[in-house]
Amino acid sequence: MLPRRAFLAACASTAFAAAASRPNILLVVVDDLGYRDLGFQGATDAKSPHIDALAKSGIRCTNAYVSHPFCSPTRAGMLTGRYQQRFGHENNPVYNPNDEVSGLPTDQITIAQTLQSAGYRTGHIGKWHLGAAPKFHPLKRGFDESYGFLGGGHQYFTAQMEGRPAEYLTPLERNGKPEKFEGYLTDRLSDEAAAFIQQRDAKQPWFLYVAYNAPHTPQQVGDPYLSRFPGVASDQRKKLDAMVAAVDDGIGRILATLKQRNMDRDTLIFFLSDNGGPIGINGSDNAPLRGAKGQLYEGGIRVPFVVRWPRRLKPGAYQQPIISLDIFATAAAAAGAKPAVLDSVDLLPFLSGKNKSAPHKHLFWRTGGGVQWAIREGRYKLVRRRGVAPELYDLEADIAESKDLAAAQPEIVQRLEAALSAWDRELIPPVFAGPPPNPGKKK
Repeated sequence: MLPRRAFLAACASTAFAAAASRPNILLVVVDDLGYRDLGFQGATDAKSPHIDALAKSGIRCTNAYVSHPFCSPTRAGMLTGRYQQRFGHENNPVYNPNDEVSGLPTDQITIAQTLQSAGYRTGHIGKWHLGAAPKFHPLKRGFDESYGFLGGGHQYFTAQMEGRPAEYLTPLERNGKPEKFEGYLTDRLSDEAAAFIQQRDAKQPWFLYVAYNAPHTPQQVGDPYLSRFPGVASDQRKKLDAMVAAVDDGIGRILATLKQRNMDRDTLIFFLSDNGGPIGINGSDNAPLRGAKGQLYEGGIRVPFVVRWPRRLKPGAYQQPIISLDIFATAAAAAGAKPAVLDSVDLLPFLSGKNKSAPHKHLFWRTGGGVQWAIREGRYKLVRRRGVAPELYDLEADIAESKDLAAAQPEIVQRLEAALSAWDRELIPPVFAGPPPNPGKKK
């Protein structure tokens, strides 16, 4: 790999030579959303008209994955374009501003640094969860502007402070300085995203990373959102629907701002969840998938995923397996930057139909340094858990992973185990441990 300084300089020189029509890039990530928690994903109780319209006007990636079944490792992989296990980011970091180990290693180049060096104005809004020490701060990782919180979650109302970890109670920050907020946090993040776009000079492309913490707990939401769901009997599900509706309203404001600024057709948008829903915790629904957040069954890692760029990509559905790591190479290619070798693949030739092959031969997963592993190759997926015999599923015939084919297809098991073991040997152990379980309340 090129030295960091040489790498960034190469990105800059390549990008500035690219065409002036480089797109703006908007990355929207929601937190702990279930696979069937949106209208376009089959939810009958949800009200998500703006996200549904985004999906209808973009490309719905129906076999889309994240690189980890919970929050921070997924974000580390997504922002670097590398399997996060390669650099030991396999747990959620403890929130501690004095801990200079628990966070995204500073020798890893982020997509924000790549695009910043390519002449983009870069912004981060919302959840960070990649380390609380100053050296891990978004402003040190390629973002020109940052508004949000550094931990893994936050209270949605300033008045509701009981029963949560300390990081949920920290002030929001604007460019590293504490700032009070009024109202509802999801609305505040949406307003900040719209304001960032509104303030941009059309002559300079921009990259904006909007990381909502909804519908992650605590389940705090009020009117007017709750009143939209009078027929939902479950209090937990009603709150989730209401929290998702708040995100949807915000995305509607963001999309309206793009149109107002005449940026709609020339903005490349990615929308996804950071992992599957934590069933029984926030009312999420992963049907028809098996499993939940924290697991390597489909319900933990397969997520709603939309890519939209009206100038270049026709609406439709894309069915080949892809992964959140691919956001890096796709965004860099659209910007005219040429990053070093990554695990990420530029999806543009595939989504446009120019390349009919599969973007990846294999997709891989590992948690806990070797507690769970999984590999997907075409239609087949192997799941391996410590101390348990490997399981094999045909996802084209059995999306719910209900029929284990390992005994009937031992040659496929052997091939996938060999590929998984070869990948695992390229990784390092986790560099830091995750936080201890929270003894506080769920709500």
